[in-house]
This record gives sequence, C-alpha cells and structure tokens, in this order.
Amino acid sequence: MSDIKYEIKKEIGVISEGSRGWTKELNLVSWNGAAPKYDLRDWSPDHEKMGKGVTLTEEEARKLKELLEGEL
Repeated sequence: MSDIKYEIKKEIGVISEGSRGWTKELNLVSWNGAAPKYDLRDWSPDHEKMGKGVTLTEEEARKLKELLEGEL
C-alpha cells in the first residue's frame, strides 16, 4: 500500500474528544501535495494516526454550512 502524505495547513477547531485522547477536528489539509481541503476526521493526540474522514472543497463546505444553518 502506498504512503499517503498529508500536511495540516491550518487547525480550525476541535469538535469533540474521546476517552483515549483522540479528537474529532476540522482542519485544512493538503493530501499528497494537492491544494488544501476542509477535512473532518478523528486524530490521535500527536496527529500521527487518523481515522476515516471526509474532505470538502471550499464550495462543498459553504454548501454544508448553508444546509446546517437551515436545520439548526
């Protein structure tokens, strides 16, 4: 399996924290050198390990924000 390279460009915020110290975070992340995308996933405390997550373009993030504002 090939290595996935990532760089957290901006830490936006922590949404929740689990009992083992992992946090669900929203960040701007560059995957394999590509343009950064909004990224929502669980991270280990040192950001060396991660869970499955969702990446969104800026347009997709804006649409998600619109949808949430209409529901909350």
